Amino acid sequence: MVWRPADCRSPQGSREAVIRTILKGGTPEERAEAAEQVCLTIERTYLTEEGRKVAEEILPILADDACELVRRALAVTLKASPAIPRKLALKLVKDVDSVALPILSASPAFTEADLAEIARIGGPIRQVVIAKRPNVTSTVSEALVDHGVERAIEAVCSNDNAEIPERCLVRVVERFSRSQAVLSAVAYRKTLPLSVTEKLVRLVSDAVLDHLVSQHEIPPEVAVGIAVGAYERATIDLVDQAGLTGDPARFVKHLNAHERLTPSFLLRALANGHMVFLEHSLAELARVPHRRARLMVHDAGPLGLRALYEKADLPMRLYPAFRAGVDAWRALEGEGGVLDRVRL
Repeated sequence: MVWRPADCRSPQGSREAVIRTILKGGTPEERAEAAEQVCLTIERTYLTEEGRKVAEEILPILADDACELVRRALAVTLKASPAIPRKLALKLVKDVDSVALPILSASPAFTEADLAEIARIGGPIRQVVIAKRPNVTSTVSEALVDHGVERAIEAVCSNDNAEIPERCLVRVVERFSRSQAVLSAVAYRKTLPLSVTEKLVRLVSDAVLDHLVSQHEIPPEVAVGIAVGAYERATIDLVDQAGLTGDPARFVKHLNAHERLTPSFLLRALANGHMVFLEHSLAELARVPHRRARLMVHDAGPLGLRALYEKADLPMRLYPAFRAGVDAWRALEGEGGVLDRVRL
């Protein structure tokens, strides 16, 4: 007997016949196919009261079936469905891997506490599956960081839908400081706190370091340290860091203390469209507030930039290039388009 969607609204006798078919069907493959059809029907009708009753009645029977194929049909078909109650999901996750892992990978039935506990005691395979779930909360990721094997840590750090607190990322870097797989997974996250990037630059390969420099802000003192070879690395392009920094005033102050605010460096920054960085650099060199420097660059007529430039004690032979760069930047800004470096 094959259960059709209409059977969800069938009389009680018909439903009992379906259950008998599942319990006493022919081959395991036939029973598994029947179980899959039952689960598909429950998935479509679960939001109705009738569908809920059917789920409560039949799902425990499928979960108790002696045939692994039947239990797997249940787990795979309803792995992301709200039809499975938490109690049943917790039962299935203790089953063999072929049954437990599909449910664990996506079921909304588990609480944060459930997943954290499974991460703690469930073993490496379950840890990896949890780490790859569509959403991983900070509570769960912290449990993984504390108890997970290397593969699980790499997986959760590669999952940009995983919320990983800063303290946990720092712990990951410290715990797996010799694992390039884990360190790379951390480095390639969409966003990174400064405290994490500062630790990573000392540990990762040159290729990963290049990614860190181009995609993430790093502390200015670390950027300078790399640039002058403090960590015996290939030099980084501080111009790119000029565009990434969230605190340009602190960045330029540190660069100036290390005599890095050279005329050619500032011109390269301007040519790459980093106007805010240029404003702060001129303000630092001229010893004037940034607000005043900004007005002189943009709003004080043709002589404002020149006066600020002279006060910053930059070579006059390069002034025409700075003047042209500022004019080009303002023209592009006025167009309302993207200030891409190629056009600038």
